[in-house]
Amino acid sequence: MLHHRQTRFHNLFLAFLLLTFGLTAPLAVQGQTQRGPSDVVREFYKAMREHRFKEAWALTIYKSAVDGLTAEEMEDLRPDFEQKAAAVPEQIEITGERIQGNIATVFVKVPVTDRTPQITSEPVNLISSGNGWIIGTEADQAEVKKKGRRFFLDALIEEHENDIDELFKRFLVVQLVYAQEHKGVLGNLQELIAANLIAKETGDPKAIGYTVRLTITPDGKGYIATAEPTRYGHSGKLSFWMDQTGNIKKADNGGKPITGSR
Repeated sequence: MLHHRQTRFHNLFLAFLLLTFGLTAPLAVQGQTQRGPSDVVREFYKAMREHRFKEAWALTIYKSAVDGLTAEEMEDLRPDFEQKAAAVPEQIEITGERIQGNIATVFVKVPVTDRTPQITSEPVNLISSGNGWIIGTEADQAEVKKKGRRFFLDALIEEHENDIDELFKRFLVVQLVYAQEHKGVLGNLQELIAANLIAKETGDPKAIGYTVRLTITPDGKGYIATAEPTRYGHSGKLSFWMDQTGNIKKADNGGKPITGSR
């Protein structure tokens, strides 16, 4: 991923992730009739760390978002899920749990990381689903259910589009840096990557969901940047265009390129 995303889905999941970190304690005893809240939290993150994503999300309010997804759609979402799994700490300690009716809170001790520079204690929210405990809150569950299987898919599209929008804005800055080091001549995509001014994955359509092109004018003083989704309706919907003035145009053009005149 190209940057720290700020979509509605990302904020929702980030809050969810910050309150539910990975556990390495044993799972519930085999054959136990119902898992307790702490067991559910342990099992969720064990499944995430083992990349058993569909099983993991089935233990949360996101179950309806993965039910019905095709194998191809799960593969589309896999890179994003793997990134979230990589954020799960290896060790954490459960310090207790509290159950009040159909709501439960598991208290965990979060280890020191770059995101949490000191040991902290965080509450994990769970609700009773009728068949057991699931991680999340009723309010967030209602939002997920509205979109159903489109929840993750639409979120992925939004995140990819935000990535491209920010990448194009970054071109304005890195081109100035590149030109200063190359006698005023601007760089194409591969040259900017080689100069470590933009991420290597920018040149990989599979990684970012978009085919990005950066064409330098013959005099080396200007450029045109374009980007189209690799799979329209799956990896993105908007097509992008920008020149060296920073004038960004974006439109749903069925996955086809757009021009500055559009």
